[in-house]
Amino acid sequence: MPRGSKAKYTEKQKRKAEHIEESYEAKGVPKEEAEARAWATVNKQSGGGERAGGSGQRTSAGEKQAARKSSARRAVATRRGLPRPDQKMNAMSKSELMEHARKRNIPGRSRMRKDELIEALREPA
Repeated sequence: MPRGSKAKYTEKQKRKAEHIEESYEAKGVPKEEAEARAWATVNKQSGGGERAGGSGQRTSAGEKQAARKSSARRAVATRRGLPRPDQKMNAMSKSELMEHARKRNIPGRSRMRKDELIEALREPA
């Protein structure tokens, strides 16, 4: 038998657990084990019962705008094949460097050693 009250679960979560439990029982799993597995599955998928407070954290409009702007800049840099600003090229693997070089279409990249790739990637595009 699963532990704890199920009062904080939504009706949808309860139906889902019941359906999963029936499925396990049809496969021959004992009722108590099936119920425990069903609730474990519901918890894994939805994070448990309803949360107090409802809609989560409040983020100011300015913070949201700044986050979107920096996210857009990172996305553009990624498409150009530039490493993230917080990622050091020396710490990257050769295959990661090769991927960045491929995105930037650097000629001769397949014959370059790691240090040569780093040097080529540091040059402006």
